[in-house]
Amino acid sequence: MPTTVLITGGSSGIGKAIGDYLTEKGYQVFGTSRNPEKITNSVFTLLKMDVNNIDSINAAIAEVLKNVEKIDVVINNAGVGITGPIEETPETEIKKAFETNLYGPINVIKAVLPQMRKQGFGYILNITSIAGYMGLPYRGIYSASKAALEITIEAMRMETLQFGIKMTNIAPGDFATNIAASRYHAPILENSPYKNDYGNTLKMMNTHVDNGGNPLQMAKAVHKIIETENPRIHYKVGSSLQKISIVLKRILPDKVYERMLLRHYGLK
Repeated sequence: MPTTVLITGGSSGIGKAIGDYLTEKGYQVFGTSRNPEKITNSVFTLLKMDVNNIDSINAAIAEVLKNVEKIDVVINNAGVGITGPIEETPETEIKKAFETNLYGPINVIKAVLPQMRKQGFGYILNITSIAGYMGLPYRGIYSASKAALEITIEAMRMETLQFGIKMTNIAPGDFATNIAASRYHAPILENSPYKNDYGNTLKMMNTHVDNGGNPLQMAKAVHKIIETENPRIHYKVGSSLQKISIVLKRILPDKVYERMLLRHYGLK
């Protein structure tokens, strides 16, 4: 059974829920945060890490290995939200989203692979999103960054199986976390042609998060996966409607599915 777990973005939301639950189950958990000194109530060790800084990633992994002989599980959870009409979303914010949601996990994986090869074993779990299975209006950049991570991990999984390393993606739906407060929102501009549609969609997205599931559901799913000898490539954790939306995307004609999304968001 794996015993040592490293979770990026472990100070709040889904990451904290996973860390708390795995600690309760007897795992030795190390979480990361850009500002761990500000967190005083963590039940597991929090280390400083910025997934956008390779030196910071390497330093955190080295710190873990000072305390334990191996890293059994890495959970790439750190991520950022971003909303807005793509036309009105600054390029700098688009790049930031991809740097954190795609390049960050890749760099964490690259940093930990030598240790896992040495061990001959390792689990790498990547928290993606059900939004990554479809282009959602006013959340297109977020959807794209999570979709890119899903596909990247499909490739890396095949490349690293020979070393005894197992990678999987876990796509959550809406959970009650603080992501809505911390994500980048393109401002609703008074003279914008998207003003009404974006404003209404943003309210709907925030309501979905506020009324989302308990992050403990994700924690239990992660625990079950790391106790599985041969995990699947993709997992989805969310409401029945959210999971069915992926199936419908696969089987419906493109324009039929698009009309369904437009109606859901009140855009047509």
